[in-house]
Amino acid sequence: MPDSGFIGIEVVRGKVLPEWIDVNEHMNVAYYVLAFDLAVDSLWEQFGITENHVNVSDSSTFAVETHITWQREMAVDEPYVITSQLLAYDNKRIHQFMRMYHAEQHYLASTAEWLNLHVDLAVRKVSPWPEAISERIAAFAGLQQDWGWPQEAGKRMTVREPVYSAAAIGRGVSA
Repeated sequence: MPDSGFIGIEVVRGKVLPEWIDVNEHMNVAYYVLAFDLAVDSLWEQFGITENHVNVSDSSTFAVETHITWQREMAVDEPYVITSQLLAYDNKRIHQFMRMYHAEQHYLASTAEWLNLHVDLAVRKVSPWPEAISERIAAFAGLQQDWGWPQEAGKRMTVREPVYSAAAIGRGVSA
């Protein structure tokens, strides 16, 4: 994507569908999750984790944690691009970060951080990646540029000056 300003490797393009719009006249939270999940499926296809692979190998991935941030609104029919950046992986796990950009105006609309595990579906336990998939993950990682660690990755939710805090009460301190 020359001169796009997008960070990450493009994994999917789409547009905001009318049924994704809520009463606030913007894309609803649930559909950001859906768009990112479809982008994960697209990334998995690049790694060879297809429906056929799942059926033949009896293995797949499970999402175990995700964190989404919203930067700017998206409205009906607006086009988007989702990119992916690998943050880390080992022989059973993958930690990746996705960004949703407005495809024409190039602003960052949302981010999604994912931790997925490779699972042997016969025993429903975490298991090593098949060699071919591990090789494709490594190849994808090799395509990355020096994008650094995303500022949204690993973020902790907080209220800066809470009127009430369950954490403070749990320590015997008033907010």
